[in-house]
Amino acid sequence: MRRREFITLLGGAAATWPLATRAQQPERVRRIGMLMSGVEADPELQARVTAFRQALDQHGWSEGRNAQIDLRFAGIRSEQYRALSKEMVALNPDVILGHTTPVVAALQQESRTVPIIFVNVSDPIGSGFVASLARPGGNITGLMLYEEGITGKWLALLKEIAPHIRRVALMANPISTPYNYFIRSADAVAPTLGLELLRTPIANAADIERSIEKFALIPNGGVLVLPDGSNIEHRDLLIALAARHRLPTVYAFRFFVTGGGLMSYGTDVIEQNRQAASYIDRVLRGAKPADLPVQAPTKYQTVLNLKTAKALRLEVPPSLLVRADEVIE
Repeated sequence: MRRREFITLLGGAAATWPLATRAQQPERVRRIGMLMSGVEADPELQARVTAFRQALDQHGWSEGRNAQIDLRFAGIRSEQYRALSKEMVALNPDVILGHTTPVVAALQQESRTVPIIFVNVSDPIGSGFVASLARPGGNITGLMLYEEGITGKWLALLKEIAPHIRRVALMANPISTPYNYFIRSADAVAPTLGLELLRTPIANAADIERSIEKFALIPNGGVLVLPDGSNIEHRDLLIALAARHRLPTVYAFRFFVTGGGLMSYGTDVIEQNRQAASYIDRVLRGAKPADLPVQAPTKYQTVLNLKTAKALRLEVPPSLLVRADEVIE
């Protein structure tokens, strides 16, 4: 080979070396925090995590390739929220997915710059997370769980399936849910339905048992179980007590009804976690939470358990059966 030909060949090969090196470089891994209230063993929470991971993968973010998910379960105790929020922010994530109002509040205390996407939050304005639904304005945005008038709808459904009730206990832990947000619409609607509201704040299983047993001493009562971490943790107890005392009860989540509860009306929380992946994707691709509108719920599901209705000696109105999205027999 002539010297000139060799030099030309060598130069051409050298020119390809940077390209080959770049092609072999691994894709940048983006870090995604995921902080949930509740316990890791809860199958309902695991279903939400699975839905989120699957949707994230569909958007092109795969664990082990270009994404790392740091997942933490914070139980339902506020000190856990604070400690794990501090730990999560210290990991320097590109974005954090926060589940429930108290979790997002704890994350907000730790950082006003790390992008935070929320789910399972009902009052983002009143909780101080966003300036408005259309223009969040800070480092937080996400998907609302329920709009404010939802409590009136729950009360109307309770009265429809159990027309005899006159008193309703509103069960929730004020620490782990925006309690007053739900109370406002309940207070506005209850008089029109001929219902007396009993605010029933609870914090643990003993509170739940004591409150329901006391409430059940007077006839013609019903129960509204508000969306709340304590209620979710003690859902089996709530369902069992409602059955024992023959109390018609409406719940905010479908899984209460599949577990034996009477009726639920609410958003599809599994689907919300799938939709959250699209917000995470947009942030990872450069969007700012301040410019991403909060998404209000657009679809609600009515779920009925006819076996439970029969045990409570309730006759389900045909109009309610027709409207139900799911009927468990």
